[in-house]
Amino acid sequence: MSAAFRRAAAAARTVGGEAAALAGHLLRYPAGIPQERWQDVPPAAGAPDGPTAALHPSPGPVLLVHGFIDNRSVFTALRRSLERDGGHRVHALNHSPLTEDVRSAAALLGRRVEQVRRLHGCGRIALVGHSLGGLIGRYYVQRLGGDEHVHSLVTLGSPHGGTLAARLPSPLPITRQLRPDSDLIAELREPAPGCRTRFAAFWSDADQVILPSRFARLDHPDLAAENVLVPGAGHLALTVHADVAAGVGRFLEARLTSDDGSVRAAPPPPDRLSA
Repeated sequence: MSAAFRRAAAAARTVGGEAAALAGHLLRYPAGIPQERWQDVPPAAGAPDGPTAALHPSPGPVLLVHGFIDNRSVFTALRRSLERDGGHRVHALNHSPLTEDVRSAAALLGRRVEQVRRLHGCGRIALVGHSLGGLIGRYYVQRLGGDEHVHSLVTLGSPHGGTLAARLPSPLPITRQLRPDSDLIAELREPAPGCRTRFAAFWSDADQVILPSRFARLDHPDLAAENVLVPGAGHLALTVHADVAAGVGRFLEARLTSDDGSVRAAPPPPDRLSA
């Protein structure tokens, strides 16, 4: 089999997987439009509830943050995996699908994190963000002091280095913040000494939205970040990829916390998932 044929076959698999992910998401999208009523989220099987949750590092609360022009329905498959296989109490935030500013969205995220912490009586929670949602989460923990309340942040296809796709003409103000040379991306490159949040950035070499795809990696000298390559996955397919869901679960479960709240270094995830 020639190299050209293998590349063509891999491209076809990527396109097919992304089309399937998009079709499924369009069917689920209407159900995700209403804001979730968090008080109605049932306890996960075997999960501690109330103030005692603070003494149990895993399972623990997880807050999901969607991307641009999207809603919480994008996490349907990942959420099911975290609840079923990890026993996590999972919540999802709907921010405006036409969010105009990462900084203001991060401030809103901070208020939602506080609500989850009060609901579960715990000190710190985990965040999982897709695309823009991951960048919002990073800004919150890195620039707004959110590392005090978030022990782990997982990003899926997030533009940590911006994306050249944001240079395309657009009437939407937020696209200017997502350009590689924007003041927001420059701010995130600034020193962040003492940041206590652990990061895992899942990225794909076939991402059609983050250009170049390596800009979805999180490379910062002050951040404890692991980058996990997901070969051949499309931008939306990252949210429904079974190996990604398993990898996210392993990363969150690896958090080892003592009763006094101290956190020990956890084993890193693999830097590449199987193709």
